[in-house]
Amino acid sequence: RMGIYSYLLEEAKNKNGGRSDTIPFSTKLGMGCISGGIGSFVGTPSEVALVRMSADSRLPPAERRNYTSVANCLVRIFREEGPTKLWRGAAPTVARATLLSSASLGVTSQAKLYLSESGWFGINGSMMGGIPVMFFATLISSFCANIVANPFDVIKSRMQQMPVAADGTALYRSMGDCIVKSVRAEGPMVFYKGFTPAFVKLAPYSIISLTLADKLTRAFTGKDAL
Repeated sequence: RMGIYSYLLEEAKNKNGGRSDTIPFSTKLGMGCISGGIGSFVGTPSEVALVRMSADSRLPPAERRNYTSVANCLVRIFREEGPTKLWRGAAPTVARATLLSSASLGVTSQAKLYLSESGWFGINGSMMGGIPVMFFATLISSFCANIVANPFDVIKSRMQQMPVAADGTALYRSMGDCIVKSVRAEGPMVFYKGFTPAFVKLAPYSIISLTLADKLTRAFTGKDAL
């Protein structure tokens, strides 16, 4: 997703005379949506396997699937439930990734531009090689991303972990059904369960990965990734 976003951002810069400050914030958010959606759709099967294997040990012994590896999990889902089940929960997964990448990548680009022009971090944000600017830009974007992504995390996990009866009947019929049943049972704040640990997990990852991506891209190509 970072590669797609960097490519789209560079194309937008070329159309704006090589300047990033004239690219609308809405355009950056849109590019984040596109890159996140594509990356998430391709990666959904592996995420289904991850969620299934993580949840398997918590099930009663009679209900465990006893997967031996990621490959075994993917093959068994394909054979026992059909190839489309590899994309079970794809709607909330892609929706989540679309909004997460939009907030993470788009907000980072915009925050980086604002902080660089603020003068707080040296001329054009050049203090300490631009590391402080990237730290605060990615910290801001991580918080924004967590706000929009947490509800989808809850829905996605519930749909991917839901038990399926022998006749194929599932607890939730669709993403909408999952939302309605969850709100009725636990109230609207159910979608922000686990917000703090999710932010604690996301922030360091975003700060390190996005800063490395930006600085390595600048070092090898002379261009900004974000």
